[in-house]
Amino acid sequence: MEITITKAKELKPKPADESKLGFGQIFTDHMFNMDYNPAKGWHNPRIEPYKPFEMDPATMVLHYGQAIFEGLKAYRTEKGNIQLFRPKENIHRSNSSSRLLCIPEIDERFALDALKQLITVEKDWVPGAPGTSLYIRPTIIATDVFLGVKASDTYRFFIILSPVGAYYPEGFNPVKIWVTTRHVRAVRGGLGEAKTPGNYAASLYAGQQAHKKGYTQVLWLDGVEQRYVEEVGAMNIFFVIDGEVITPALNGSILPGITRNSVIALAKLWNIPCTERRVAIQEIIDAQKEGRKVEIFGSGTAAVISPVGTVRFGDEEVTIGDNKVGPLTERFYKELTDIQYGRAEDPMGWTEPVL
Repeated sequence: MEITITKAKELKPKPADESKLGFGQIFTDHMFNMDYNPAKGWHNPRIEPYKPFEMDPATMVLHYGQAIFEGLKAYRTEKGNIQLFRPKENIHRSNSSSRLLCIPEIDERFALDALKQLITVEKDWVPGAPGTSLYIRPTIIATDVFLGVKASDTYRFFIILSPVGAYYPEGFNPVKIWVTTRHVRAVRGGLGEAKTPGNYAASLYAGQQAHKKGYTQVLWLDGVEQRYVEEVGAMNIFFVIDGEVITPALNGSILPGITRNSVIALAKLWNIPCTERRVAIQEIIDAQKEGRKVEIFGSGTAAVISPVGTVRFGDEEVTIGDNKVGPLTERFYKELTDIQYGRAEDPMGWTEPVL
């Protein structure tokens, strides 16, 4: 399919101070759109001016939540080039999510080409200040106009772009997390392993409660026994105990994060013991109280690596690593960001050039 390109007649002013971008508040001049129906399949791919959608009040996504999305970034290197980090994995994961939501899959090679063409059109929006990037949000929504519970017959695939700074106001500093035993984000057999809006809606109330208590994020436990760690906020979670990297095994209710996979791959490359298994929250609390060397960090596209300095579980609050960034946490963060920004060699072949 050939992608048609319609340029905006008037361009928005670019941010004057890239150090104050925030996250997800500014959007570029253009977006990618493509439609689906049973007769034509995916068709009419186009890059056109960024604008609101006009939707019928009965559009199915508004009522039944049949949608999936992804999140990845484009980085400007020190030489001024633009590159992506593991975009093929994001596109492949979007198809995995689509299967669980009964959404037609997209051609992965075509989706990558469309993304590159959109970024090429918007190349001047890729920021160059330290720690900044262009956040990419591909999304598919159900578009049938129908009030009945079934899979839609029609869909819209779109990609929007947003220049961003740090995800957390704290930057790369330890955050405080609250372990909830009253709320559940997902359970095995549900949609926990899909990147779909409903999973994030399910996290909002507990996240709000955490903020009221003075914590940055929620640490989710399994939905059956409420003993085993699953995710933290919108990120995967890692523990380092006496030099061993441990993360909860994928079980159907945990999102298979691209950054999670990258951390595991780097640990193996560095010959650091790395285990995927069930991790009881009490095991982590006990390890810290016993004086063992403990680090905790979250991993995800938005924040990359987010160190954890405080954990609240029930009536107990423990401080991790004297509330300082642990050595392995810092090493993973530096290696990943150095690869993403082209400051270091890419031994894994993860980067994808755009310009």
